[in-house]
Amino acid sequence: MILIFFSAHWYLSLFTQSFFNHRYSAHKQFTMSKAWEKFWFVMSFIFQGSSYLSPNAYGIMHRLHHAYSDTEKDPHSPRFSENLFHMMWKTKKYYSAVFRRRKKVDKKFLKDLPEWRSFDLFGESVAARIIIGTIYVGVYAWVNPAWYWYLLLPVHFMMGPFHGLIINWFAHKIGYRNYNLDDTSRNLFPLDLLMIGEGLHNNHHKHSSNPNFGNKWWEFDPVYPFIRLFNWAGMIRLRK
Repeated sequence: MILIFFSAHWYLSLFTQSFFNHRYSAHKQFTMSKAWEKFWFVMSFIFQGSSYLSPNAYGIMHRLHHAYSDTEKDPHSPRFSENLFHMMWKTKKYYSAVFRRRKKVDKKFLKDLPEWRSFDLFGESVAARIIIGTIYVGVYAWVNPAWYWYLLLPVHFMMGPFHGLIINWFAHKIGYRNYNLDDTSRNLFPLDLLMIGEGLHNNHHKHSSNPNFGNKWWEFDPVYPFIRLFNWAGMIRLRK
């Protein structure tokens, strides 16, 4: 039961981050109504939980990452960090400055971002994070597994940053490249079932407006079929 709970949290949190924060907020690969936008704000909070990431702030940071990839202006390049912990601490401070609007950002990076400030402030609040974190602990206590299962709780608490660590560090360090770009982006997996498409990072850096991160016939992006389904159902509209 713990494994099911952990897997559900891993993939649902990652899906909202990939579908809503990344492909919609940062890249506007498709459009949706304001009502559906608010729906996905709420779903992001439910599934990301104690590591909820503001789609607005995420969108800004990711646009900066693409514009200045692997330069000193990149918010989270491993090229300018001593180790992965140093990079994540820098990323955390940069994100906080963007979210609190203490970081001056060029207006070109602010265009068409989803905005629900009151909800973001609630989702980012200490109280919300403690409540959701307590729920995770409660689930584990209710199941009452062996002690070593409790070692997964820190991953639950920091699920979003943990996903970011895998891509922002390892997808710039290891893997293969389909495209020789000026940055160090790489594809971690040809069949990206662990990071549901986000691991096809080199492909994405080459074609950032393409909602399908799998470029070769043998590369599979698990989020893309859902995007096609949502487009068919009328929830979103893919850009041509």
